[in-house]
Amino acid sequence: MSEPKRLHPAAIIFNFIKGIREFIFVLIFGFITFRDQSFGYFILIVLLLALIIVAYSVISWYRYTYRVEEEELRIEYGIFIRKKRYISKNRIQSIDLTQGVIHRIFKLAKVQIETAGSGNGSEASLKAVKFTEAQTLRDELKNEDTQATELDPETEAETTNHPFYKISFKRLFVAGSTSGSIGVIFVLALGALEFERFIPDRFFDNAMSWVIGLSIMLIVGFALALLLFLWLLGIAGTMIKYGNFTITKYKDELFITRGLLEKKQITIPLGRIQAVGIQESVIRQPLGFVTVFAEVAGGSLDQGEDFSTVLFPIMKRDEVEEFLQEILPDYAEQPQDFNPLPKRALTFYLFRTMVPIILLGIAVMFLLPQFSWVIIILLIGGLYLGFLRYRAGGYYLKENRLMVRYRVLSKTTMLMYHKRIQAFEKTQHKIQKAKKLATLKLSIIGKLGTGKHYTIKELDEADLDQLSDWYSYRK
Repeated sequence: MSEPKRLHPAAIIFNFIKGIREFIFVLIFGFITFRDQSFGYFILIVLLLALIIVAYSVISWYRYTYRVEEEELRIEYGIFIRKKRYISKNRIQSIDLTQGVIHRIFKLAKVQIETAGSGNGSEASLKAVKFTEAQTLRDELKNEDTQATELDPETEAETTNHPFYKISFKRLFVAGSTSGSIGVIFVLALGALEFERFIPDRFFDNAMSWVIGLSIMLIVGFALALLLFLWLLGIAGTMIKYGNFTITKYKDELFITRGLLEKKQITIPLGRIQAVGIQESVIRQPLGFVTVFAEVAGGSLDQGEDFSTVLFPIMKRDEVEEFLQEILPDYAEQPQDFNPLPKRALTFYLFRTMVPIILLGIAVMFLLPQFSWVIIILLIGGLYLGFLRYRAGGYYLKENRLMVRYRVLSKTTMLMYHKRIQAFEKTQHKIQKAKKLATLKLSIIGKLGTGKHYTIKELDEADLDQLSDWYSYRK
C-alpha cells in the first residue's frame, strides 16, 4: 500500500457540511438582520457562499492523499500550502472506526488514529474510506496479519472463547428510562423558550390566550404529557447512543461498538487503562443497576460522560465482579466493607450541603417570600443528600490497589493501582486539624493529556497517614 490514495468522493459531502457548520451563525445572524430589507441580496450572498464552499470541498478532497510507507502513515493535504504529516506505526496507540448515517449509505467508515500526544482530538482522521479498506488499513498500521484478522473481533469472539458481552434490549430500555436525561432535556426546553422573541407577536398572544383559557386539569394533563414526551425522548437518545452495544476482549485490547445511527468501533489498549469506576446514580441505585467505566490515558477515544469511556452502560451490581473477571481480571475484586468516614465527619458534610441552600433561602425570603416553602423542601433534601455523601465516603486498601468511594449526586467507586497514581495530596485546615480529620486528593492521567482527580473529604487523619505511607513506598 505505497501508492497515494484519495478518500472516497463522499468526503466532499463531509467537507461541505463542515463548511456550512462554520458559517451557520453568520447565516442565522444575516437572516435575522436582512429578512425584511435587502433579503434578495442576502439570498445572493448565501448562494455565492455555498458555491465557494462546494469548490473548497472538492479541491480539499482532491488534494488530500494518504499512504502507508516505510512503517509510517503519510498524509498530505492543503490547497495553497501543502502540508505533510507522517505518523510512525510505533506511536499509534489506537485506531477507531466510526460509521455515521452517510457512511452507512456508501459502506464507508471514518478512521481516527490516536497517539500518546494527540491532545484535544485525534492525531489523524480519514473522513471517508471504504469500510473493508479501513479494516485493512487498521490491521496494517497495527502490524497485524490481515489474513488472520479478517474476522471482526465481535464475530470471532462469538465463535471462540474471547470474552464478549452484549447489551440486551431490556437493559437498554432500563438504561434509557433511568438515565436522568429528562432533566437535561427539560432544561434545554426551558432554554428554548428564549426563542419566543422570534415568534410573531400575534401568534404568541393567541397561543397564550388559548393556554390561559384551559382548565387547571387540562393544563396539568398537558404538563404530564410533556414530561412523558421528554422521558420518551431520553429513552430514544440512550437507545440511539448505546444501541447494539458490545464489548470484546481480543488479545491485549478491548473493542467496543455502539450506536444505531452512528456506529462507533472504539479500541482501548489495556495498558492505557488508568482506573476502573462503578457509578450508581440516584435513580439507578435503588434498582441495583450501575454503570461501569474506565479512565483511559491518551487522546480523545470517546468523549462520553465526564470524558470517561463506558465499558458497559448498565448492569446489576452483583454482575460487576463476574464482568470484570472476564474483561479486566486485575480490577475484578469487589470488597464488601470499606473503611468508612468517622462519625465526627458527618457535621462537615451536612454543613457543606446546607450552605448554598441557606444563601438561596435568604435571597428568596427578600425577593420572593411567597416561595419560602420551596426552601423548606430544599433544606430537607439537602440534609438527606449530605447524609448520603457522608455514608458513601470511604476507601479500601489491599496490597498495591486502592479503592475510593464518594458521592456528588451519583455514588462513584474508583479502583486504581499504586503505579497509576500520579499525585497524592493530604490537605488539612484548622478545624479539620482540631477534629483530627484531613482531605485526600488523588490524581491519575486522564484523557486529552489532563489529569483526573478524586477527593475524599474528612477522612480520619490516622487513616490518611497510613495511606500516605503506602503511597510513598513506590514499587
